[in-house]
Amino acid sequence: MKHEFIPGRPPAPGGRRRLRNGVVILPSAFTLGNLFFGIYAVVAASRGDFEWAGWFIIFAGILDMLDGRVARFTRTGSAFGAELDSLVDAISFGVAPALIMYELFFQDAFWSWTLSYAFIAAAVVRLARFNVDQGGEAKRYFIGLPSTSAGMALASYYPFSQTAFFESYLQDLPWERIMAVAMVLLAVLMVSQVPYAKVPRIGFRTRKGILTTAWILTLLFLAITVPRYYFFSALSIYILWGLIKSVLMGLLDRLPERDPLEDEEDDDDDEGDFVREMDYTELNPGRRPSGDDHLEDTQ
Repeated sequence: MKHEFIPGRPPAPGGRRRLRNGVVILPSAFTLGNLFFGIYAVVAASRGDFEWAGWFIIFAGILDMLDGRVARFTRTGSAFGAELDSLVDAISFGVAPALIMYELFFQDAFWSWTLSYAFIAAAVVRLARFNVDQGGEAKRYFIGLPSTSAGMALASYYPFSQTAFFESYLQDLPWERIMAVAMVLLAVLMVSQVPYAKVPRIGFRTRKGILTTAWILTLLFLAITVPRYYFFSALSIYILWGLIKSVLMGLLDRLPERDPLEDEEDDDDDEGDFVREMDYTELNPGRRPSGDDHLEDTQ
């Protein structure tokens, strides 16, 4: 029997409604999968398995990237989904990586746990501000470092430290101090106004879209083939490049185009296009000022 739609009456239950409900649940399923890996990372870190703890946070980051895209693709985004995503991200990319850093470097010092607190507090503030300022979705760029990138950068440190390159060239560096400074820097960047680029969309209709797709596929290939090298290096470059670019743009905005001494005459002409006559009577005391020897003030 075919159900007809009658205005004012809800549609008859059936396969379409069940399908719609299933599609609405799909983004939240990805978000809860993100939470699963975040909690599992905490459990693994408490057991001393720091490598898998790091990978679990990477898996959580992948699901966090997918849930928003699934919601947009299926047009099932909602305020509930945005709030759920923020709460889950606070655990997966705030609490979990901070706990890994605490277990690795700071558990012997009495007050070093405050570094983990500062990182978690910054992640929570950044997520709350993101929902208020950007409505839970970045339009052109992120305002402040995304908590996902900050958490994944900390989490991917340990897998990177198990590589042959690290053991040969970087092992002797004071990593406890480096990571302490890194946690403070990441916390500041998360609550800053530094713009960070979004992951570009793939496409095949334009030349730019094709190049972007090829670049993303190359990065995906590196992430699969050399994950220990890729994630920590790529995330570090992303974080530093956003900071350096913001500093350079700020300096360029403040630097004059030419020598300020050479621009002084042009600035005066712009304000009033007048000729300023100077009184040189004081330089020649024997001369009496005439009616034309005075200083015109047109301002």
